[in-house]
Amino acid sequence: MRVRFAPSPTGALHIGGARTALFNWLLARHEGGELVLRIEDTDRERSTPENVEQILDSLRWLELDWDEGPIMQTDRDDRHREALAALLDADLAYRSGATAADVKQFKDLYGAERGFRGRPEQSGAVRLRVPDDGATVVHDAIRGETRFEHVHMDDPVIARADGSVLYNFAVAIDDLDARITHVVRGEDHLSNTPKQLLALEAAKAVGLGEGAPLPTYAHLPLLHGPDGKKLSKRHGAASVGELREAGYLPAAVRNYMALLGWGAGDDRTVLSTPELVERFTLETVSRNPARFDEVKLRWLNGVYIRSLPPQELLEHVRSYLDHTPHAGFRDDPRLPRAVEISQEKIHTLADFWPLSGALLDVPVEDAKARERWLDERGRATLAQAREALAALQSFEEEPIAAALEGLVERLAVKPREVYQPLRVALTGTTVSPGIFESIALLGREQTLRRVDGALAAATVAGN
Repeated sequence: MRVRFAPSPTGALHIGGARTALFNWLLARHEGGELVLRIEDTDRERSTPENVEQILDSLRWLELDWDEGPIMQTDRDDRHREALAALLDADLAYRSGATAADVKQFKDLYGAERGFRGRPEQSGAVRLRVPDDGATVVHDAIRGETRFEHVHMDDPVIARADGSVLYNFAVAIDDLDARITHVVRGEDHLSNTPKQLLALEAAKAVGLGEGAPLPTYAHLPLLHGPDGKKLSKRHGAASVGELREAGYLPAAVRNYMALLGWGAGDDRTVLSTPELVERFTLETVSRNPARFDEVKLRWLNGVYIRSLPPQELLEHVRSYLDHTPHAGFRDDPRLPRAVEISQEKIHTLADFWPLSGALLDVPVEDAKARERWLDERGRATLAQAREALAALQSFEEEPIAAALEGLVERLAVKPREVYQPLRVALTGTTVSPGIFESIALLGREQTLRRVDGALAAATVAGN
């Protein structure tokens, strides 16, 4: 088995394209086959080296490797022209100067359902001859058979007047030469398939790709948002790069994307990559549109984060911080413990700094939190908490917990009446890892200094 992933470098690798890459990768690895990476850069105005590198970087981040490539489609221009000349010589293609207005006039005369046939000329664009009768049948591994009656098909333009070939012809020749056995791509390409099959058959008729198979096609269902509408940026992250920036783990993204239009058959949601490889087949891909829901992805990512060994999560957090303004804290000796006490509360790597950053840096400024918890009563409670903490011989989590729990009991208040003023004093906000773990991480000196500063500031503000 030989499959290919062939993105166009006209922008970032979007989620639909990433799912296509994943399904091809899973199929190749399941079957012990090979994955060819081809960059279809024939749109020279919008294709850029920066977009190519962005796509490659996204695939590397997803940990989807390839066996051949990347092959640049434009590097094969001579081969495309050679194949085009062979079809022209065999009268399987012809030059035509017909314009869009000529095609419209033909449709007006013979009906919109009648395929356009041009007259051979000495110059002009190149059209592929479509047989007058019969049909091209697409045998789709997911959708079943789809017939395209030739009487309804226009002779497709496969090259410009200057001899530069168009997408459908270049793809057909590339798939033939690479001996691709399975073309797995989005449903939006279904209308291209009969044109590519006709080009493949014409190429084989003139002796190109001798012994190469006609590919089996599989068109993946469309991706929708949670509202059932076509997936777009309004639904959240639209590209792999945005998922990476949002702090998702590659393994969680692979797991979630695999479930978009495919099921393991036993309603399991959390599947390791080896399990996905073992179970994946085209026969179990659905024909129905799949719904990408970032809320579900976020939940699944949280499951993955909580399952990681602390050291592995630490490395993920460090790599993530490298691309943020907080990169200077990646080697902070307190970071490993900060990550460890945050693990149960975060769903993405991006959640780490808002939750725990104030323990490593300085308290944030949350005026509403200070107003809510450092009023006169809160300051009085905070002063008593300081006294209890300052009296401790050991500033470890267990004695800290015993002291503060004892204070809660003596004051006969709810725990939050003690813990929230402390949390606001230490971090500036009401959100942090566990209060005992946070205090132990800050240490005696820093904890008492922050409490004193908060008491002084709140007293001035209260007056």
